[in-house]
Amino acid sequence: MNGSAKVCVVVALLVAVAVAADDKLIESVKADDDVFLTTNPDSSFWRSGPAVYAERDTYGKPLPRYRTQIRSRWTENNLYFLFVCPYDELYLKPNPDTSTDTFKLWDWDVAEVFIGSDFQNIRRYKEFEVSPQGEWIDLDIDLTKPQHEDGWKWNSGFQVSTRIDRKAKTWYAAMRIPLAAIDQRQPAEGLTFRVNLFRAQGPPAQRKYISWQPTMSDSFHVPEHFGTLKLVSSPAR
Repeated sequence: MNGSAKVCVVVALLVAVAVAADDKLIESVKADDDVFLTTNPDSSFWRSGPAVYAERDTYGKPLPRYRTQIRSRWTENNLYFLFVCPYDELYLKPNPDTSTDTFKLWDWDVAEVFIGSDFQNIRRYKEFEVSPQGEWIDLDIDLTKPQHEDGWKWNSGFQVSTRIDRKAKTWYAAMRIPLAAIDQRQPAEGLTFRVNLFRAQGPPAQRKYISWQPTMSDSFHVPEHFGTLKLVSSPAR
């Protein structure tokens, strides 16, 4: 192998490594000020954040019909997420109550953020869920406990906004999570979190579990397979 060929091989390997790393990273782009929650993905607020996609099941099988776009922004006080969720059939809880936590919301259609700031004890993290109807639940997860769902009694103060476009068969969910609820560090460019992004979609017979980073398990709660969220001032080129 001549010198030029060796250089090409090295460059190709470096590119492959970079692409693999980027597949596990979502960048949250800083916004100057907090804004009213909007579910419009074409708004200037959301367009300024690069998208990642949850498009595989928990074992890595492609689910192109449910390819879910996710964007994130941050401010000095809050972390924002937007989910754009295509669906075939909605599976919604009757008599929704958006005034308080809905326990076991995960049994219905939801978009979910799992996020932790502790890179040493990865079994501790927070979970945020929102349904197409605007129901919500937040949980303080500790996987060392026999019933980690008990963490639903925790209250982060996060807010949600949702919208269903039945003609387009797409629903939208925006979250605003107080950064103080998930980390004691001062928010700053370069700060990283461990994160995964999920959806549960459809009635039991056609239930789909859609993941950003497949957990290689029936459960979403496998922190060893989480990716990384990084606070940035502008998206990488």
